[in-house]
Amino acid sequence: MMLQLAENPDKPVRIKEVASCQDISPKYLEQIMIVLKSAGFVDSMRGPRGGYTLARDPREITVGSIIRAMEGNLSIDCVVSGGMSCDRSVNCKAHMLWTKIDKAVSDIVDTVTLHDMVGWEKGPIEIK
Repeated sequence: MMLQLAENPDKPVRIKEVASCQDISPKYLEQIMIVLKSAGFVDSMRGPRGGYTLARDPREITVGSIIRAMEGNLSIDCVVSGGMSCDRSVNCKAHMLWTKIDKAVSDIVDTVTLHDMVGWEKGPIEIK
């Protein structure tokens, strides 16, 4: 939904359009839009020409911020923002690996914006 909004900045996008294009239930998409609107990512417009638009510039919206709004913390269970969340973390040989994976994922999703993703179909993909 967010990509479709970023690809159509000059006109409101209707849930029915996205649901049909993405083969998603309109009811499910409505629930997603409630979360995205409350997180400040989208605005809604009522009326015959209504629909949803981005509330901010696509350059300001990272993939990580969208995922966190929808899912909460991105970290895996044994790593919470670089800290330790399980009793075995101190002696766990895999903890450092999971911490590095957690950081790598965050580094990517927190630097890729909707604007970047819209441009990906137009050229080679480069992650910053």
